Amino acid sequence: MIKIGCLDFPRLSLAPLAGISDLPFRMLNRSYGCRFAFTEMVSARSLTYQSRQTIRMVSTACADRPLGIQLLAEDGDVLQRALAMLSENVYEMVNLNAACPVEKVTKKGEGAALMKNPSKLASLLRVMARNSSLPVTVKIRSGWEEKSVNARDVALYAQDAGVHGVFIHGRTREQRYAGAVDYGVIRRIKEALDIPVIASGDALSPPLIKRMFDETGCDGVTIARGALGNPWIFRETETFLETGEIPSRPALQELMQVMTSHLDMCCDFYGGTAGTTLFRKFYSWYTKGLPGVKPLRETAFHASTREQMVRLIRQVEEAAASAGPGGSLSPTAPGTR
Repeated sequence: MIKIGCLDFPRLSLAPLAGISDLPFRMLNRSYGCRFAFTEMVSARSLTYQSRQTIRMVSTACADRPLGIQLLAEDGDVLQRALAMLSENVYEMVNLNAACPVEKVTKKGEGAALMKNPSKLASLLRVMARNSSLPVTVKIRSGWEEKSVNARDVALYAQDAGVHGVFIHGRTREQRYAGAVDYGVIRRIKEALDIPVIASGDALSPPLIKRMFDETGCDGVTIARGALGNPWIFRETETFLETGEIPSRPALQELMQVMTSHLDMCCDFYGGTAGTTLFRKFYSWYTKGLPGVKPLRETAFHASTREQMVRLIRQVEEAAASAGPGGSLSPTAPGTR
């Protein structure tokens, strides 16, 4: 555990994922070893409006702790009003997103667009430091584009503004999620700061997560795409970091049980039809790399009821068995799970 402000923070955490990191997803990952999670990224302005969609996005439960909330903002006054609505009885950390590369976010001056304006970002972080009783952190990228890699300077601005930790994705906004992760820029940030540095980018498997620790010296790693259809990554990574061995992949029966449990949580939270529709993408992630399952994945994207999806889950074992021997999840290409 590391200290971020007064908070004991684990070396592995679940990143905020837009459209994914809802309450069912977080609870499922917690049951497999995730010890800290974030809500979906939420607009500070939307939070002040208290729309039904926003309230659902930040919904939580007693067992969903400790929990961080990540905000999008470019206006200090709006950010201050949003912070006033957060309760330390619900959240343990507040994080400002200066990393989201999506155009509909950056064109508003939010997300990764703040990498182009470090002084504006620092002013927003000072608002947070003055007005939040929670530990304040920020997520940044290595820069806006290759010719303007400025993450070290931005991180120093953030530290001077009073944040308690920096989360850094080792790619530029221009790269989005493609191309090589810049381990060097993360290492330089770690060497420059006196506060914890949490790294992200290609945290897709235990060996890649260990590489992140080894090459950057970071204090922690936040897992995003690596947890899609793979809640076992937390348990497997902790074991690998401690022993150097990766546990065997879960049996197909366990995979099917987890899929059914996740589907049920989605249906309970959103309702049968909406929950099933949302689960379609998870069906694809859970079955990635399994032989003989491609036709089922295609059918799953048309399922509209829980019963239809349950039947497709039950067919996973039969499809995989008919395609060849096995009884456990076969690893996909190195670093993709």
